[in-house]
Amino acid sequence: QLQLVESGGGLVQPGGSLRLSCAASGGTLNYLAIGWFRQAPGKEREGVSCISISGSSTNYADSVKGRFTISRDNAKNTVYLQMNSLKPEDTAVYYCAAARVILNRSWTSLARYEYPDWGQGTQVTVSS
Repeated sequence: QLQLVESGGGLVQPGGSLRLSCAASGGTLNYLAIGWFRQAPGKEREGVSCISISGSSTNYADSVKGRFTISRDNAKNTVYLQMNSLKPEDTAVYYCAAARVILNRSWTSLARYEYPDWGQGTQVTVSS
């Protein structure tokens, strides 16, 4: 059974950086598109970034474009989210999620309902 485990969250000052990792076990990432989502207190869970199976296609929410970078290392069964120039409004629990893709290796989506498998989340707090 596929399990996703996020790590790398923590407390960082505004303008700082963090790199989140999403490690998969019980299955291979080779056929999984991965999305990063976040949920702040009192708000709905929103899509942040996603990456296709091949890694050739990525997508970002407007709020993080130019600051966040998603990447994947299928050999390590891990997807990363590099977060730079962090702002207090980036504070949230960050989740990674997986979607099995059979045909379109360039498929990506920021829609929550497209992803059936989820990790437990990692807290990111941006504060001075």
